[in-house]
Amino acid sequence: MLNKLAASETLDRFGLRKFAERAVHGTTKTSFQAIGAAQRSFTKVSGKAQGDRPAAARPSGVFDLTPTEDQQMMVDVISEFAAEVLRPGAEQAEHADDTPKEVLAQTAEFGLSLINIPESLGGLAEERSAVTGVLVAEALAHGDMGQAVACLAPSAVATAISLWGTEGQQQTYLPSFTEGDVPAAALVVAEPLPMFDPLTLSTVARRTSGGYVLNGLKSGAVRGAEAELLVIAADVEGRGPSMVIVEANTDGVAVAADPGMGLRAAGLSRIQLTDVHVGEDAILGTPDDYRTMIRLSRLAWAGLALGTGKSVLEYVKEYVVTREAFGEPIAYRQAVAFTVADMAIELEGMRLVTLKAASRAERGSDFARETALARRLATEYGMKIGTDGVQMLGGHGFVKEHPVERWYRDLRAVGVMEGAVLI
Repeated sequence: MLNKLAASETLDRFGLRKFAERAVHGTTKTSFQAIGAAQRSFTKVSGKAQGDRPAAARPSGVFDLTPTEDQQMMVDVISEFAAEVLRPGAEQAEHADDTPKEVLAQTAEFGLSLINIPESLGGLAEERSAVTGVLVAEALAHGDMGQAVACLAPSAVATAISLWGTEGQQQTYLPSFTEGDVPAAALVVAEPLPMFDPLTLSTVARRTSGGYVLNGLKSGAVRGAEAELLVIAADVEGRGPSMVIVEANTDGVAVAADPGMGLRAAGLSRIQLTDVHVGEDAILGTPDDYRTMIRLSRLAWAGLALGTGKSVLEYVKEYVVTREAFGEPIAYRQAVAFTVADMAIELEGMRLVTLKAASRAERGSDFARETALARRLATEYGMKIGTDGVQMLGGHGFVKEHPVERWYRDLRAVGVMEGAVLI
């Protein structure tokens, strides 16, 4: 019924499209419902041969973190977008538990989902560009991390299919990401379990004749209520932890809202999979590719932590030199000045390690160690920067009048989220 409603031209004729979408979104607030946002049909293309892959970046032989001209141009565009659109709209987006469709449409206009799709498939990538992914994530999160995650979610799915998809998978799904009307898509790894380990999954895919049957409960699905395409992490029989492509209108897929303490604008949801049948061609990549995906996702979260941490630092620096106590700016107190200096040092260390890991990833070198370091620093020091930011504002750090409390809550997600974003 919801699919038929979404496809009706009558909604547009009478200006009821937004009202209907809001009603569909509202059905996920209290219980699991079939995903009913406007669904598109993906035309299946067969082909088991390896699809096109972005080439590894050519090493320059010089340790240089200066962005290239193309990278700087992309960062400048996104930084302007983050400052003029994401930052002013952050409070409203958090209150609505969603990112406005107009904002998401603007990210499609400057090709956010095309960064890692090869040129041969309609994308922008001449070669692998993990560093660009980190820079983009940092620039977006400098505006607002919750909306940044929502904007990056379709790109995560497009990147996964570009990096590890077969020829058939790429021809089936990537055209939807390159032709302007980018689908709502989510890379879903997390599960609502204590001490969740992405390599030990409770969501399982059992082999049947002609394919697999998925069962399990996933969490942290970005814009799950509107999802059209999902890449699900599951323990696949005979393979172990793997990625599985699931079209959201498949029977047995249901969604419920799952808001957290942070990332409210990302529209996080739980996905219930009940006897969901997929074909043999739904498996994406190999178990080794799955492990690589986890590392690249963690680097993306580190990039988001950089952008949000930078926001906290800039805000606190301005606050401590303008806030006066006992007749002088509180920045004149050594304890305050040293704390702000430590925040800057910690942020710079996070950035260097994250960019080093991304640089090794795009060259095709082993980057497991560097990713583990980046994850640890982003989790520990990202949270510390958020905590110190709240502390430096005193009582102002605890109220919504100042954005630091929101940034603090968003930074807490870096250490617990898996998947959702990908560089």
